[in-house]
Amino acid sequence: MANLKLLLVGIGNPGQKYANHRHNIGFVILDSFLNSSSGSYQENSKYSLARTDEDGITLFYLKPLEFMNLSGKAVAEIAKKNGIPPENILVIHDEIDFEFGKLKLKGGGGHAGHNGLRDIVEKLGSNAFFRLRFGVGKPSESSEVPNYVLSNFKPEEREKIPELLKASLQKISDWIRERKNGFQKVSDTK
Repeated sequence: MANLKLLLVGIGNPGQKYANHRHNIGFVILDSFLNSSSGSYQENSKYSLARTDEDGITLFYLKPLEFMNLSGKAVAEIAKKNGIPPENILVIHDEIDFEFGKLKLKGGGGHAGHNGLRDIVEKLGSNAFFRLRFGVGKPSESSEVPNYVLSNFKPEEREKIPELLKASLQKISDWIRERKNGFQKVSDTK
């Protein structure tokens, strides 16, 4: 039986300068999930990529290294190269429309003004991928959004990050299990 291939994508901005920004929570969550397995990243100028194989599932972990707004190129390249359909992709990203700490797993939908998602939809030619949305809160004025997402979490928020990471990793594990169960059902009918 063929392995199920899944692509986990954390989006953010490359470089130490951006490491602790709200916009980079996708990188933080993906790194944490990879650290819980036996994989490690291989890097080039375009992306960091890791792969693990376990229990009939090949998991790819992708961090595009061209800025957030250009995330789609790497996602489309890795998906195409490995034959991964959009419905087997999970993009992990910051969500300003949610209060800090709210987590939601969603399949499909629009980009809601998120430029990283917009680029992924455009380059993949599909919005059928899943998203793990991590609430980072929202400034009172929409003109403040760019500076807000490129700011660090407040100390009281940072204290809550470890618990929120655990919840995020559980949501990713649940998504993987659901994809595997659906894959087995389809495979069993052949």
